[in-house]
Amino acid sequence: MDLQHLKYFQTVARLEHMTFAAQELHIAQPALSVIISRMEEQLGVPLFDRQGRRIKLNPYGKIYLEKVNLALHALEEGQRELSDLAGIEKATISIAATTLNRFSNVLGPYLAAHPQANFRIMQTPTEEMKVQLLQSGEIDFVFAAPPITAEGIVGSELLTEEIMLVVPPQHHFAGRSSIRLSEAAHEPFISLKPGYSFRDLTFSYCKEAGFVPRVVCEGDEPTSIGSLVAAGLGIAFLPAAARSGNSSLVFLTIEEPVCMRTMQLAWLEGRYVSGAARSFRDFVIGYFASGSDNLAVD
Repeated sequence: MDLQHLKYFQTVARLEHMTFAAQELHIAQPALSVIISRMEEQLGVPLFDRQGRRIKLNPYGKIYLEKVNLALHALEEGQRELSDLAGIEKATISIAATTLNRFSNVLGPYLAAHPQANFRIMQTPTEEMKVQLLQSGEIDFVFAAPPITAEGIVGSELLTEEIMLVVPPQHHFAGRSSIRLSEAAHEPFISLKPGYSFRDLTFSYCKEAGFVPRVVCEGDEPTSIGSLVAAGLGIAFLPAAARSGNSSLVFLTIEEPVCMRTMQLAWLEGRYVSGAARSFRDFVIGYFASGSDNLAVD
C-alpha cells in the first residue's frame, strides 16, 4: 500500500472530515475520497462510518489507525536517526499551536541564531487534536494550555499567567482595576467556540463563581476577541499578555476566583528527537526560564 496514502488516511482519521482533510493535504476532495475507498477495498473492511457528508472512524478504522501510526512513526524516526548520523539533518521542526502568531517572539531569536532551521507549523483548535498529532508522530512539539496530561506525553511548563476580564472603555466596569467574577454574571460574553481549552478553562471559573456565561458571539480565531470587545459587542476573558495588542481595552484583575493558566511545551515521550528539534526545545525552555517574553491568547 502506498506510503503517501497511509498518511492521507491518518489525516482523514484525525479530522473525520473529507473536505477539511483534502484542504490540509492540498489535494482535491474527490481524489482523496477515491484513495480512501480503494484502501478500504484492499483491506476488505470499511474504515469509516458514513452519515451523509460526515464520516467517523469505526472500530476497524481505529485498529488500523493504531498500526498505521506505529508504522509511520517508526519509519520517520528511522529517517531522522539516519539523517543525524549521516550529518544531513534538514533541520525541520514541526509544531502545533492554536494560534499561529502566539510564539512569533521566540521564533525570531531562534531563527537569528539558527538561520538554517526550517519550521512546519500547524494550527489546531483543540488540545485533543494536539494529543492526536503527537501520538501519531506527525509533529515534534505542541504549545498547550493547560498542560497535557495524556499518557506518554511529557513536557516543560514555560510560564503561568493571569487571565483577566476585558471590557471596552465605555463599559460601566471600565473605571475599575479589579472585579469579582460573580459581578459579571449578567454581562454578554464573547468567547471561543466549544472545544478550545481556553474556553473550557474560563467557563470553569464562571462555574466556580456561580453562573454560566451568556455568550452572544463565538469565534474560532482567538486574536479577533479583542476587536469584538472594542466594538462593544460584549466582554471577554484574555490573558494578561494580550494587553500589548489591545491597548484600547480595559483589563480588569479578577479578584475571585483566582484565574490563572499554565503554558506548556509538550512532546511524545520516547520519540526520537532530531538534533534540530532538541536545539529548539532547549532554546524555548531557556527563553522562557529567563523571563524574556510572554505568549498571547490561545
